[in-house]
Amino acid sequence: MRTLAIGDLHGCSRALDALLELVDPTRDDELVLLGDYVDRGPDSRGVLDRVIALQQTHRVVALLGNHDQMMLDARGDPGSDWPTGYGLNTLQSYACSSAPAALEQVPAAHWRLLESCAELHETAAHIFVHANLYPDVDLAEQPTFMTRWEQLDPDASRPHCSGKTMICGHTSQKSGLPLDLGHAVCIDTYAHGGGWLTCLEPATGKVWQARQDGRVRAGWLGALDELS
Repeated sequence: MRTLAIGDLHGCSRALDALLELVDPTRDDELVLLGDYVDRGPDSRGVLDRVIALQQTHRVVALLGNHDQMMLDARGDPGSDWPTGYGLNTLQSYACSSAPAALEQVPAAHWRLLESCAELHETAAHIFVHANLYPDVDLAEQPTFMTRWEQLDPDASRPHCSGKTMICGHTSQKSGLPLDLGHAVCIDTYAHGGGWLTCLEPATGKVWQARQDGRVRAGWLGALDELS
């Protein structure tokens, strides 16, 4: 059994399809999705559909990202600027010409998925989170501002007091390469902005990546080779 983490998707369903074909997860593998399924990219609806389908066939842990939280908040806030801001591409993926009205077109299953997302996921050696952790705060006490919103500062980052390695997204690595600090690895590799969507097996350092145009590459943290 492998534990496989996938970074920020941001509406990149084509990259997700290519990545899953490359990684070929089995039913025994555990897929940890680090959140930010929506916004920025072209097909947030398709990403949510694919995550729901994965939940039917695989062991999936879906974490909540800040963009997912913004979408949830907008549903109950008529004054939210999300529908015409960050959420514009998301709502357009539901094929409605009026972005605010498109909230009514979001399937109930998509809302249920976002509402069910976890804040953190912990294994024997790793902690998975969307954004970041306070290093000296127990996991049960971590505020959502930190876990969903706080950027990872490579110069200020310190190991978590648990001694476990943090696997996170949120802080986009525009180089397209995961940021490996030893005690923390960030795998938001800018899929929506022309970068790569990353899958990491933390136990081994194995990395797979795919782009929206279908190109893929694989290798290890710090050493990736393009396959197509």
